[in-house]
Amino acid sequence: MRGAFSAPAPVVLQVPRHGPEAALWLLPQRAVWWPSGATLFVADVHLGKAAAFRSAGLAVPSGTTGDNLQRLGALVQRYGARRLVVLGDLLHARAARTPAVLQALRHWRNRHPDLAWVLVRGNHDDHAGDPPSDLGVTVVDEPWSLGPWHCRHAPLAGDEAAPPGPILCGHVHPVCVLRGAARERLRLPCFVLTPSALWLPAFGAFTGGYTVRAAATWLRCAIADDAVWPVDGSPPAPWQISTGQ
Repeated sequence: MRGAFSAPAPVVLQVPRHGPEAALWLLPQRAVWWPSGATLFVADVHLGKAAAFRSAGLAVPSGTTGDNLQRLGALVQRYGARRLVVLGDLLHARAARTPAVLQALRHWRNRHPDLAWVLVRGNHDDHAGDPPSDLGVTVVDEPWSLGPWHCRHAPLAGDEAAPPGPILCGHVHPVCVLRGAARERLRLPCFVLTPSALWLPAFGAFTGGYTVRAAATWLRCAIADDAVWPVDGSPPAPWQISTGQ
């Protein structure tokens, strides 16, 4: 019976050297909750992507902007977030700035007037331009620090030195491929933990994904069945992982 099963416990990441406030919840809604900072992190929302494709003459479904904003608003309300940080690519392109998309954004903002909203510029934001000023979005360049976290859009390039604290980033749209004994194959969005960073999956519903393969010093956490599942064993230092609140 359905009532015999409890909801999956959240996957909680901790960085002990930064104290108890450095704990993050990995959410199956492709977002991260930071309880100590009352902050919700998402990456790669790509609002208006379908509209941009349609403006180029491609037949793609409508309604993705409304779906993305509805899911985002539900998370803000569920966790009582006081701050929202978008780790890049809020709008997909300049062609995404249609009256319908901007109106949907304004309606969403009006429902969350007290929410502090920060956008860490990503590569698509460079092309789309900053959000309209009446949305009250604070726009910053990477890297941007918040508490123990170094917020970026893209992971570090090969020649960049790692900062002293953990990085939160997007850009990659990570997915993992899991294979079963009966040759079944699942391609699932995932979080990726590296020794220096947490990569978030794309929040947008119309974004695609890049397959991240298993690596000795990485941990992938797949999203399936409304839960987050570590699939590669133990997390790399300095991260620690547990389930439960």
